[in-house]
Amino acid sequence: MNDTTTTTENAQRRPWRIWIAIAATLALVGGALAFGAWFRTTGDASTDSALQARLQGLIDAGYPGALASVTRADGERLDVGVGEVGDTDAAADAQVRIGSNTKMFVATVVLQLVDEGRVSLDAPIDTYLPGLVRGDGIDGTAITVRQLLQHQTGLPEYADELAADAFGMKDVYISPRDMLDLALSSPASFAPGESWEYSNTNYIVLGLLIERVTERALWEQIDERIVEPLDLERTYLPGPGERELRDEHPPHFHADTPGELREITEMDPASGWSAGAMVSTPGELNTFMRALFAGELVSDETLAEMQDGTAAGDDLWPEATYGLGLQSFPLSCGGIAWGHGGDIPGAQTRNAIAPDGTTATIAVTALPWAIVDGGDEELLLEHYRIVVDVLDQTLCDR
Repeated sequence: MNDTTTTTENAQRRPWRIWIAIAATLALVGGALAFGAWFRTTGDASTDSALQARLQGLIDAGYPGALASVTRADGERLDVGVGEVGDTDAAADAQVRIGSNTKMFVATVVLQLVDEGRVSLDAPIDTYLPGLVRGDGIDGTAITVRQLLQHQTGLPEYADELAADAFGMKDVYISPRDMLDLALSSPASFAPGESWEYSNTNYIVLGLLIERVTERALWEQIDERIVEPLDLERTYLPGPGERELRDEHPPHFHADTPGELREITEMDPASGWSAGAMVSTPGELNTFMRALFAGELVSDETLAEMQDGTAAGDDLWPEATYGLGLQSFPLSCGGIAWGHGGDIPGAQTRNAIAPDGTTATIAVTALPWAIVDGGDEELLLEHYRIVVDVLDQTLCDR
């Protein structure tokens, strides 16, 4: 980043790190249902109507499409999709790009390797990727696998520069090693273990770790270890060069100028890779989270390690924590929810599982800084808050 970087570009880069912008008390932006198109499947009529109204609030706030899936503790599931009339209709439980929710899958694979005795959480990454993680203030012999999973490495962010030009990058393939090299060209933010800072670079390194230890492609490991056992038919990590979504999906939108939306559904998500390139549906994300917290994917001991969180909040949500590929936040109705969230040009997803096992995923088909002026930070954060507020209200309405 150079001295000529504009305020808008800076504002566009920040949301890659504002995954933690969770506030459960903001009122939804209201509005009439005048031009909504509704699609729904199962569920109690009153709950269905309430969720539809919440999603319509997101449409009224400027999001072109909104999808939600709620799975109750007893397994009953409700899927809803809302979009403006025309080409932005959003079918219930359709495919979306899930951004940093990819980290939950990658962390699960790493923890499975821990359960198998092939990886140690407290071993330095240099044990598995010797000589690879090096730079100004960066030493792979001092960075542990646990610190990578928990964003406590100080590794600089590679994605900031790439995120500033979404349309320019949408047809560009960039390899994991090139992304790592881009990150390592900057100095460390802090010494390993001294602080917490969300950095997508940590999960690029973890993707390389998985491939080195298993001697197989990352997409294959996610598929064989998680997707196939859970029968997730529409969840996948795109292969190199794969730009189209494979199944029914709403169009995804982005903008160079806020409010002037352009479709960005077809894109090469290589710049996200193990940090944010996966595709899924709200319902299948719920299935994954329920299986993870039910102990179907990792051992009870390892699941407890995943939920050993470190303080990761700010003035927006001081009580948030980050575990090993999972984030936690208190619900407005009491109790702690665990999940993650993801941003990628064209889609934002927020999801979590409540203490009673109720699971919810909310997705919108644009990022806040595509629909509002990124220079107005409070307005930008408000548009993040209203999405997570829908998540909070949905988990509390059970």
